[in-house]
Amino acid sequence: MSQSTLDDDELFGEAASEMRKDVEASLDDARAALPDSDEVWDAEADNVLGVLNALRSALDVEDAADELHDAKKWFTMGQRADAFDDADDLEESIEEIEETIETIEDAHEQVGDLTATIPDLRGTLDEAAEAIEDDGADADADADADADAEEAEAE
Repeated sequence: MSQSTLDDDELFGEAASEMRKDVEASLDDARAALPDSDEVWDAEADNVLGVLNALRSALDVEDAADELHDAKKWFTMGQRADAFDDADDLEESIEEIEETIETIEDAHEQVGDLTATIPDLRGTLDEAAEAIEDDGADADADADADADAEEAEAE
């Protein structure tokens, strides 16, 4: 084997090792960028809409998704170059983080839907309560009119 081939193999080995470290670092960064469970669970607000807005903010995974994208990019590159001796652990980690992000994104979407729905629901309930009050006032007015009519007949 020539010296240049040996050097090329060593360089490739170094590059593969660095690529693996890059993938692992991006995966660690993606995990670190996931929402903290306490931030998702504990919410302080004056009303339901405030809680929902806080929850929606806590469920932001944009940074984690960016880090996962980097990890997948370097993993794919290394896999195609056959640079990894054993990449099963990396692939499992990528899939695990990807599933977690998808779950959080689904929850984020559902919270967003509720955030949009709750003000409309409150308005609808307020209108219903006003209609009940108006119907009650009308019924009282009708009862008073009937009582007045009965009194007038009795006189």
